[in-house]
Amino acid sequence: MYSIALLFLLTIASSFSVSFPEKLNRKAVFLDSIQPKDSILVDTLAVALKPFKTNVHASYYHDKFNGRRTASGQKFDNNKLTAAHKTLKFGTKVKVTNPKNQKSVIVTINDRGPFTKGREIDLSKKAFFEIAGSKYTGHIMVDLELVEE
Repeated sequence: MYSIALLFLLTIASSFSVSFPEKLNRKAVFLDSIQPKDSILVDTLAVALKPFKTNVHASYYHDKFNGRRTASGQKFDNNKLTAAHKTLKFGTKVKVTNPKNQKSVIVTINDRGPFTKGREIDLSKKAFFEIAGSKYTGHIMVDLELVEE
């Protein structure tokens, strides 16, 4: 019944046509355009998270690795939000949360490691210090969640 009513309405609507002069169309598009000053920056993403590991050690890369190739072939940059993990696929996005201050960051796995016993993930310097409570620490306990797309 609803499909018949919808079909009827679409048939009636398609029989009407509206045309505007070319000059008016251009002006309407210009006036309706969004300008940079009218836009806003959103800092929230709606993503599905899958718990992976909790209460694991995280450390960060030394600056000497800047510019070197990672195991994925990408050039390492300590100023990007990347990380190394022993088993996760390259390109996997991981939400890393410091449970002490509830700060978190989403990183992309692009390297293998860490190769220090007891460490679960190596973060870029930028990612590490976004969630670390102090700039004087070299490793912290974190929770890891996989970001599902």
